[in-house]
Amino acid sequence: MQFSKLANYFFKLESTSSRNAMVEILGELFQETEASEIDKVVYLTQGRVAPLYEPVELGMAEKMVIKAISQGSGSSEQRTVELFKKTGDLGEVAQKLGEESRSKNQGKQTVTEVFEKLLEIAKTEGVGSVEKKIGILAGLLRESDPLSTRYVARIPVDKMRLGFSDMTVLEGLSWMLDGTKKHKDRIEAAYNIRPDLGYIVKQVKEAGLAGIEHARPAVKTPIFSMRAERLANAKDILEKGGGKMAVEPKIDGLRTQLHLKRNGKNCEIRLYSRGLENVTGMYPDLVAAAEEEVTCDDVILDGEAIGFDPKTGKYLPFQETVQRKRKYDIDLFSKNFPLKLVVFDCLIYNGQSYLNEPYTKRRELVEKLLKGNKIIVPAERHLVDKPEELKRIFDEEIKKGLEGIMAKKLDGVYQAGARGWNWIKLKASYEGKMNDTVDAVVMGYDFGQGKRNKFGVGAFLIGVYDKQSDQFKTLSKVGTGLTDQEWRELVKKGKELVVSQKPKNYDVNKIMNADVWLKPKLVGVFRADQLTKSPMHTAGYALRFPRLDNWRTDKLPQDATSLKEINEMALLQKKA
Repeated sequence: MQFSKLANYFFKLESTSSRNAMVEILGELFQETEASEIDKVVYLTQGRVAPLYEPVELGMAEKMVIKAISQGSGSSEQRTVELFKKTGDLGEVAQKLGEESRSKNQGKQTVTEVFEKLLEIAKTEGVGSVEKKIGILAGLLRESDPLSTRYVARIPVDKMRLGFSDMTVLEGLSWMLDGTKKHKDRIEAAYNIRPDLGYIVKQVKEAGLAGIEHARPAVKTPIFSMRAERLANAKDILEKGGGKMAVEPKIDGLRTQLHLKRNGKNCEIRLYSRGLENVTGMYPDLVAAAEEEVTCDDVILDGEAIGFDPKTGKYLPFQETVQRKRKYDIDLFSKNFPLKLVVFDCLIYNGQSYLNEPYTKRRELVEKLLKGNKIIVPAERHLVDKPEELKRIFDEEIKKGLEGIMAKKLDGVYQAGARGWNWIKLKASYEGKMNDTVDAVVMGYDFGQGKRNKFGVGAFLIGVYDKQSDQFKTLSKVGTGLTDQEWRELVKKGKELVVSQKPKNYDVNKIMNADVWLKPKLVGVFRADQLTKSPMHTAGYALRFPRLDNWRTDKLPQDATSLKEINEMALLQKKA
């Protein structure tokens, strides 16, 4: 497929706000695309050249892309900058300059040729890499037709502006098969186990649903984490769980998957966050411990990384643990805030998937593998069949400073990426008014006044994800509860996410419009006194007196609190 044809599909997607129309356009695109290129097409719709979990980034700042546009179009850099100031969109700038300078016979590159050039940019590093990256992109833009330059220029700065997430892509894949969305759930189940859109789409393109029928987890490919439902008391939990359940402490750390593969003396270890980010380099102490303490051919373990005091063995609060998720001063923080990986599940063991095995069997493997370890350790576990016993354990964990407990069905399977009744959590706040935390996405902000004028932010808009509509719904505007340092941090994080117009997958009442819109990437943990019904916020509820607790850099925006959970939390609050 010529890239110019793909660019026309991108323009159709960008020009509609209807999710149903997007699904149909994607379905048509996938039908038109050969199996040999369809993985590349899907990565490009995400503005990437690799799956999300692969640390392959193009590494180009706006200034570099401006230079490439100028060189590619023959325009002066000053004119390129002036146009960018007017539009705020490097894609529009590249297209306009292209229309002024291109001849009709340009734009013959294939999708594969453009993809390979972008991949070359991503792999270019070392001395002179900045100039090399600019040169490659300039050449690509020079050879592109004007509409294609719109998207070629956007990809390096991760601002495609197509307005949909992975869920819409999966519906488009279902539409490719027979013009319906009915296969989306089956495709999503496979995607949760192998969260590589290129892989999934290629399998379905080549073999239909049979291509993903037996999707298996693979070491070095992260699996979407299983999540838990909520209930407000011990009696209801045991009734829902079948009378007898395993109870584990709910640790407030960083959800971490450990992937290990041995080949003779070689041992490959990777660590992934809840958001599928490769965090191996951030936790050298866990890598060293895993190589020594986990002795098997290959394994995927699911757990929680948490800081601890080496003198007392006590776990540290999340605010201290989260300092370990960093790209700089790693050795210093490893020494000051050592980690343990508290493991509660085994997903692969010696080449065999255990996702569909009962909890009891998976737990036996965890205990067998990690017996006697000091750093990679099994979670504590109690078998409970009486509400008063469950409540006693819960109270003990709260006294230790932990969040609460997780109750697990003994015959429950591991539902990758799903929230089901195989796991049920009980936290202290469920037993009173709404003091539970909400993980929300920062959607935009208003300019500051008075004291906050020095930060440039006076209040910011937060929202939650609605899977049904693939949209973010507003929940509150937050204008208090942050320290000066937290305001500065918000401004710093937000600068990289600013877009010139409201993203299409934001559902916002006009009265709540923000002065500045951000891409949905920044996730914060917020506390509030109550959830109250709100006609102004599209989630249907608002947080009363919201305040920031911390930032969650380990979470994808779609992995934050969902609209469904907000409704459940409101119900629990009402019952309390």
